[in-house]
Parts: sequence; C-alpha cells; structure tokens
Amino acid sequence: MPQYYNYRDDDRGGFLGGFLGNIPKATRNIFLVNVLVFIATSINREFMFEYFAWFFPKSPFFHWWQAVTYMFMHGGFWHIFANMWGLLMFGSILERTIGYEKFLKVYFLSGIGALLLHTGVQFVEAMPLLDKMAQGDAVARSSYYDILRTPMLGASGAVFGIQVAYAMLYPDTVLTLMFPPVSMRAKWFVAVFIGIELLTGITGTAAGIAHFAHLGGALVGFLLIAYWKKKGTLWN
Repeated sequence: MPQYYNYRDDDRGGFLGGFLGNIPKATRNIFLVNVLVFIATSINREFMFEYFAWFFPKSPFFHWWQAVTYMFMHGGFWHIFANMWGLLMFGSILERTIGYEKFLKVYFLSGIGALLLHTGVQFVEAMPLLDKMAQGDAVARSSYYDILRTPMLGASGAVFGIQVAYAMLYPDTVLTLMFPPVSMRAKWFVAVFIGIELLTGITGTAAGIAHFAHLGGALVGFLLIAYWKKKGTLWN
C-alpha cells in the first residue's frame, strides 16, 4: 500500500483563503502566474508574443528564456480556460499525491518535452524547404518564413503531462467531459485524447494547434511516473 503524501498548506488567509486557498501551493501559484501573464498579454499582445512565446531557434524573434515563458502564455480566453481547468482538476490531486517538488518536475519537464518534440518536428519540416529555397522555390521560402514567424504558446504540453501522470496513478477514476457530456475512466480519457492528437498531428487536419507539443508533454509525464515507480521513489 503506497504512503500518500501528507500535504499541508497553511497559507489560507486573505485573498487566497477562499477558493484558491484549497488548492495546493504549486498548482495555485502556476495558476496565478498564468492568469497574470494572460492579463499582461491582453494589454500588450504584440510585445508579449514577440518576447515570451516560443519561436523556432532560427527565427529573429527567438530568445532562450522563451523555453520557460511560453508555457505561461495563452492566445485567448478559451485557450487559457481549457488549460487552467485541466491544471486545477488534475494538478490539485496529483500534487497532493506526489508532493510539491515532484509535481513541479512533472509540470516543467513536460513543458520542455513538449517544446522539444514540437521544435524537432519543425526542423524536419524546415530541412527540405531550405533545399528548395536554394533552388529558388518561392513557395518553399514562404513556408519556411511561416515557421520562423509562427509562435508556440500555452500550458497545454505541461498540462498533458499532468493528465497522463494522474491517469497512471488513478487509472480507474471515472471522469465526465463537459462537452460532450461523456463519462469514462481516466486511462481511457487520456488514451482517447492522445489518439486524437496523434491523428490530427500526422494528418494536419486541425491547423494552428501544436499537436506534437501535446504528445511531447504526455510522453514526459508518462516517463517520469514510470521512472519513479520503478525506482520506488514515487511516494517519498
């Protein structure tokens, strides 16, 4: 029988004493930073996108810190709503289960994994375009410039890692989607979403969404929980 993490969070006064006070510290702080960054983005969208979203390393807009800041950026209300709903729903339970430090590792390493897979796919797409550009292909030049100037942003990859980690620890928990209102076990919930992301990523049927970033985050979440379980350190 695993020993569950005994979480204590005594910071429940003031503004955080209500709804947010019942959310574990790491999950709560990540939520607040995302909301604050979203407000800043709403005030000056162009500046925030240019400096804090992730750009392809060959892009003139690329900065090294974007590897972290991109996962706190969102493009619109429904974008941040979906990600923060997933963070609060799964992250609160996961953090109470594995603890503050391991939870942060899942979140940030899943976000980095999302970035690496997304950028790796971009490199694969860019290489043949460079060859065609050398031959004077104007269409290839336009496509390559699209890669350079298109940002990636959002907590989705990190949240996918959290969802997979949750499903590995609570596989038979029954979850109900908001839309459509379908109930299924957590393990099938995650499997369906990964399947959809893989299919749409390969076929390109849902443009404008970084499907491989979601898959990268999910993979890291899986690997971390599997590693900690194998080493017998998950519950420490």
